Amino acid sequence: MRIFRGIHDPGLAPTCALTIGSFDGVHRGHQAMLALLINEARHRGVPACVLTFEPHPRDFFVAQARAAGRAAEAPARIATLRDKLAELAHCGIDQAVVLRFDARFAGQTPQDFIDDVLVRGLGVRYVLVGDDFRFGARRAGDYALLDAAAEARGFDVARMQSYEVHGQRVSSSAVRAALASGDMARTAALLGRPYSISGHVLHGQKLGRTLGFRTLNLRFDHPRPAAMGVFVVNVHGLAGRVLPGVASLGVRPSVDDSGRLLLETHCLDWPDALGADAGYGKVLRVELLHKLHDERMYPSLDALRAGIAADVLAARAWFARG
Repeated sequence: MRIFRGIHDPGLAPTCALTIGSFDGVHRGHQAMLALLINEARHRGVPACVLTFEPHPRDFFVAQARAAGRAAEAPARIATLRDKLAELAHCGIDQAVVLRFDARFAGQTPQDFIDDVLVRGLGVRYVLVGDDFRFGARRAGDYALLDAAAEARGFDVARMQSYEVHGQRVSSSAVRAALASGDMARTAALLGRPYSISGHVLHGQKLGRTLGFRTLNLRFDHPRPAAMGVFVVNVHGLAGRVLPGVASLGVRPSVDDSGRLLLETHCLDWPDALGADAGYGKVLRVELLHKLHDERMYPSLDALRAGIAADVLAARAWFARG
């Protein structure tokens, strides 16, 4: 999948079949939409393209509200941009266009969005949207307006209804709720896969070694992750096999007051052949399989060591139960 930061890159295909959205989590509803998009793109002989945004539009509007002195809260983020793009590629999308959602973009009229972005910028032949799709300044554009513009400008438009699992609508909000409650089985059912976070392994304070529990540290680049706490995990990307582990996703209140979010993962059985520093710089994917508990504040390093040891035993017991 080719990735473009904006609609003016000369490498963009001159025409495409397009869907538009934040796609946080790329859940099963998104996947069904992407499969339909790809099918329509193949019929037309054009690339399947996703237009998405960073930051999330609601992040932008919350920042605007706070700047004006109004109380507001942005939604928790399911996936980093890296993981969202990886899932879009896994679904078979040909190209993704990431637009910066800022004041200028938010102020576009619906007609300007159609003319400047869809028609002149992306050369759309087909546009697929969700049943709640709105666009343009103050969300003034709706499906009826897009449909009328499509007829006038010579492209096709379609709307996909909600996707349900066991009679319940699949949505990013539902995934966030499942993650917030620590229900990783429900999360996996909504996503169609275990929830995971990926990234480069970073150098840290090496405190884990001092405590007797070496960790692999990945950054989560958003202030409000949808999941926080201590989890049983599987680690992909080391030693050519899946390694079981236990991980903490949060701000590490016992050892750090910076507020920086990290996913700290301890592999239960570290392969000796890797050596102590083998993980640094590698891109790993960590699947969060089961939540053990929320993040805890420990009064001392000895208490922290004992807490980690208990988490390791709990993770081993979970894997032993199968």
